[in-house]
Amino acid sequence: MILNHSKKIKVGLLQINNGFSNQYFLPYSIGLLQAYAQQYLKNHGKFEFMLPIYRRIKIHEAVSNLIEADIVYFSVYLWNYRISSEIARRIKEVNRDIVIVFGGRQIPVKHESLELFLRNNIFVDLACYGEGEIPFLKILENFEGRLWDLVPTVGYIDFQNKFIQNQPAERISDLNTIPSPYLEGIFDPLMETCSQVEWSVLFETNRGCPFSCAFCAWGTNETKKIFSYNLHRIFEEIDWICRKKIKFVFCCDANFGILKRDLDIVARVAENKRLYGYPEAFSVQNTKNSTRRVYNLQKMLNDAKLQRGVNLALQSMNKKTLKSIKRSNITTETFQELQKMFLADSIPTFSDIILGLPDESYDSFTNGISDIIENGQHNNIQFISLTILENTAMSEPEYQKRHGLLIQDVKSIYRHGSLDDNEEVHEIQKIVVGSNTMPKEDWIRARVFCWLTTFLHFNKLLQIPIILLSKISLISYKEIIEIFLNVNKEFPLISEIVEIFELKAFEIQSGKPEYTSSKKWLNIWWPADEYIFIKLNMENKLNEFYSEAEMVFIEYLEKNNIEFPGTLLHEAVYLNQALIKKPFVEDDLEVELGYNIPEFYQKVLLENRGSIVEEKRRYIINRRDQTWATWNEWLKEVVWYGSKKKAYLYPYTLAPSRQNRNNFAVKT
Repeated sequence: MILNHSKKIKVGLLQINNGFSNQYFLPYSIGLLQAYAQQYLKNHGKFEFMLPIYRRIKIHEAVSNLIEADIVYFSVYLWNYRISSEIARRIKEVNRDIVIVFGGRQIPVKHESLELFLRNNIFVDLACYGEGEIPFLKILENFEGRLWDLVPTVGYIDFQNKFIQNQPAERISDLNTIPSPYLEGIFDPLMETCSQVEWSVLFETNRGCPFSCAFCAWGTNETKKIFSYNLHRIFEEIDWICRKKIKFVFCCDANFGILKRDLDIVARVAENKRLYGYPEAFSVQNTKNSTRRVYNLQKMLNDAKLQRGVNLALQSMNKKTLKSIKRSNITTETFQELQKMFLADSIPTFSDIILGLPDESYDSFTNGISDIIENGQHNNIQFISLTILENTAMSEPEYQKRHGLLIQDVKSIYRHGSLDDNEEVHEIQKIVVGSNTMPKEDWIRARVFCWLTTFLHFNKLLQIPIILLSKISLISYKEIIEIFLNVNKEFPLISEIVEIFELKAFEIQSGKPEYTSSKKWLNIWWPADEYIFIKLNMENKLNEFYSEAEMVFIEYLEKNNIEFPGTLLHEAVYLNQALIKKPFVEDDLEVELGYNIPEFYQKVLLENRGSIVEEKRRYIINRRDQTWATWNEWLKEVVWYGSKKKAYLYPYTLAPSRQNRNNFAVKT
């Protein structure tokens, strides 16, 4: 190839993200690379940086946009790897002289894996396997001579078909030497050209992670030390976000709250929102070991309405599993303390539990879920399928063999994603669907347990009677969920629900998507628990469901000789059903109960304890303020949007008069 030295070298940049309702993240990673190169290139005038490709578009369109480039850099990870690869492959078919560079977390670090990656993807000329700023700069500086031996942190196949992996550059310890793509105006041309897009922002205050979780690529030996940007730069970026009227900010720090100064950062964001209205939301990932500082941070974020809810991350409650994945959880005592503190401030919490982790059995997994609920987590547990990520301990064949991990490629589908995405290339995630401690049949049973727990307890279809049974009769939450998991054919509707969940779990093990599609219900992908809730309503089977559920409870209590006060169970089931939000309803509903069930229920949600009092009370269920005149309105506003807040129940108040106080208490 003969280069025209008078012609500018065109640099194409791709960091493809998924969007929602015309909302997209600015391509932060490639913005950092461009800002760094423009600052330090000795011959920066020779280069022309093209507008980046930031979203999924037709492959031929992407190729057409990049065919005039001399070099194209792809930032790749799980959510864009396959489409990026296909674009790169087709570019090479059209013009072999264009240099293709792949970088990002998806690029293997180990020598053998990196060589295999390059030999399997012959359209990639250079693969950058670590921090990107320095190698990107060096690639551009040595582009004309193709002197790749002078570029650190890259691998390539040379002209003699020999694999070369250059030594990594030292990590950038002074992050302030990296210019901010926001403050340097790197994104201004893109924002002007795509003015109709509602931009979101990725934001980092430090790099590094001292932890070594086996499922995560953050805490490798090379990245354990935390390096930070200075507060002046961070505050300037926060001000830029406000000036640009950015609504949503996602903080990329692996452990926000690990540094004392993070309180100052949150204070600045909160103050800016108070003064200017932006950002509207500021999402963070808490440091692994939650502390009083995390409480203070989250209190500030929630008070400023920058965040709604707090993730008290757990991943597993099994000590052997936590040791195998090198995970250090907060203690049960700390979890309960934080739970109480947030509940006292009316701040909802949720927890993450990962299905399929090493050394986790069906019993240890479900016992852990039960313990979390018994410790006061009644708002939500997010059940996450274990996904194998590149450059993690779990991605190593020896680790997978030792724990007997069974891995299935599954098409990546986004929760509530449209069925009309018209994707030419779908991304794939590697999901663990079994192990030597959780065989495939146990994985299915555990997956069904998760859906039932969400459906019955966290979606609140039976949360009131479930809490009553647990608190009054001291039945574990695991045992209550398993009453439904093991239901017999005498209860055909509930049996059908369990069978649908079992079939869906089997389909995932066979490589089908994690979610359930429905063209007639908003034409989107639904989580299995939401799908069943919709099905019951659409088929007018809620009455049948609650009738069966009450009989399931009664049969269990009788079989186990467990006494339960009077009509308490019936009233709890009846109240729960009356509170479920439904379309085509416009009038308030008045209910009379013989027990203080609503007060008891709220007391448990707030303090994880309460007492039942036998006395007649009337309650008004407020159904006038929230009405849905069509199924589609209800599907979107209650099931879809409401699922995030677990808001399937109407509010209620005590009616003005009270009657028949008998002062009969059941201690719990």
